[in-house]
Amino acid sequence: MADAILSATGLSKIFKLGGGLFQKTRQVRAVLDVDLEVAEGETLALVGESGCGKSTLGRLLLHLLPPSRGMVCFRGKPYASLNRQELFKLREQIQIIFQDPFSSLDPRQRVGSAIEEPLKIHGWPRRERQKRVAALLDRVGLRADQASNYPHQFSGGQRQRIGIARALALKPALVVADEPVSALDVSIQASILNLMHELQEELGLTYVFISHDLAVVRHFADRVAVMYLGRIVELAETGSLFAAPHHPYTRALLSAVPRIDFDAHRQFTAISGEIPSPLNPPSGCTFHPRCVSAVPACAQVLPALRTLPDGRALRCDVVEVQA
Repeated sequence: MADAILSATGLSKIFKLGGGLFQKTRQVRAVLDVDLEVAEGETLALVGESGCGKSTLGRLLLHLLPPSRGMVCFRGKPYASLNRQELFKLREQIQIIFQDPFSSLDPRQRVGSAIEEPLKIHGWPRRERQKRVAALLDRVGLRADQASNYPHQFSGGQRQRIGIARALALKPALVVADEPVSALDVSIQASILNLMHELQEELGLTYVFISHDLAVVRHFADRVAVMYLGRIVELAETGSLFAAPHHPYTRALLSAVPRIDFDAHRQFTAISGEIPSPLNPPSGCTFHPRCVSAVPACAQVLPALRTLPDGRALRCDVVEVQA
């Protein structure tokens, strides 16, 4: 992707547990061999069940976690090649919107100070900081005089607007939004998503949008990467993915999305069982114990992530047999 603002190559994160005097070291394979590119100005969604590794991947992309293997590049520069000063400047360009707008704010800190804090760290003059905080509060739909209030004086939706303002304080180019509306009432979610979309168009932002809500993803993302046990199993443009999901896991996820068209011919493919533990993942294709389309070879061979003629990336060797 020639205009990629962010790319990951062979990205893996493996956490080690135990290893004491009488304990055997165990490994949690949270993210495995992810190859990913994000185009400037697009919204790429990461979706999957809880525990699939999407939040860990988001933190690797933000350089909040060091990778076990692989690398991440921002505008073509690998994170590993940056010195301390360059990494400090990188923080101006990549930011995060957290899932829970209340726990992400210090209850003892006025919201104006919370928004101002990254500006202060990065050396903005005091007058410029104050002007920036007032402008940000106004832009996210709050009043400048509310800067002196504390987080508990705001509703959940207002707190998430404050979180968005803080994420945009340093004028970033890329924002990772980790379940930004999942803690909000359904009636508030649309207004927050509309605000994020307006800001994207106005400021030219790029989003990595982490979510388990496929109905939200369908209307907000340009492309979707489906994750299962740390690996991407399918990646495609949103319209194509929802119109014709290829991977059996993607099909099962999408068939469970509530719809109001009451289509009597709609097929529902339930996912049986729980997601396996990343401490002891299945051999071969890790989805095969829950897959209705599995064949014996699926338990032996891990499919490669291959690119189809339509540009879709797919990790499955049995789809063409069933097509």
